[in-house]
Amino acid sequence: MSTGDLALRREIIAACLQLEAWGHVIGTYGNVSVRIPGGLLITPSRVDYHVVQPEDIVAVSLEGQVTAGTRLPSSELQVHLQIYLHRPEVGAVVHAHSLYATALSCLHGNVPVIVEEQSQVVGSEIRCTRYVPAGQHRELGVEVAATLGESMAVLLANHGTVSCGRTLAEALLTCQVVERVAQMHLLTSVAGSAIPIPPEFVASERARWLYRYGKAEDGAGSS
Repeated sequence: MSTGDLALRREIIAACLQLEAWGHVIGTYGNVSVRIPGGLLITPSRVDYHVVQPEDIVAVSLEGQVTAGTRLPSSELQVHLQIYLHRPEVGAVVHAHSLYATALSCLHGNVPVIVEEQSQVVGSEIRCTRYVPAGQHRELGVEVAATLGESMAVLLANHGTVSCGRTLAEALLTCQVVERVAQMHLLTSVAGSAIPIPPEFVASERARWLYRYGKAEDGAGSS
C-alpha cells in the first residue's frame, strides 16, 4: 500500500467518523468513496466505523470489480460508481441519512435554491429520485446519476442523501449544506413557501464559488 493510498484510506475513515459525529449516519448506514486512477476506494459493507482499518477500505475498478481488499464493498457501490462514470469532475461521494434531508426525501419533492450556500456549493435545486426498493442496487445507481444531472447533491426517496465534491472535504461540505438547506426548507414551509433565488444568480454564484471565491479577483470585502 503506497503512502498516498494509505492517506486516502485514513481520510475516508475520518470522514465516516465525522459524519457519525454530526449525526448524519447511524451505525453503518451511509458510505464514502474517493476516486482513484482507474476506479475508486469505498467503505466496506457492514463494518463499524470505529473498528474499520485502512486495509478494510475496498478498491474497485470503474467496471465494478474489486481490485484490492478482502472485504465486500458497500452494497451501494453502484451509486458511487454510476456517478463517477457520468461525472468525471467528481472526486468524492458521500451517502448519508441525515435527519432533515431524509425527512424531505420522504416527501418526494425537489428543494428549490433558497440560500446562497446552496447556489454556491450544490449549484442547483436538490432533486429527489423516484423510490427504488432496497436491494435493486444497479437500478438505484442509475436513478441517482440521472436525477443528479449536473448538480452536486440529490435526495434518495425514502432513503437519504448523496453529496458530491471535487475532493472528499468538499463532498462533506456539500453534505452539511444539504442538511442545513433541508432544515431551512422545512422551517420556511411552516409559514408558506420560500422565495427561490433567480436562476441567473444561482449560476453566477456557482461560478464565483468554483473559480473566484477566496481569490484576489473576487474583490475586496467579499464573504
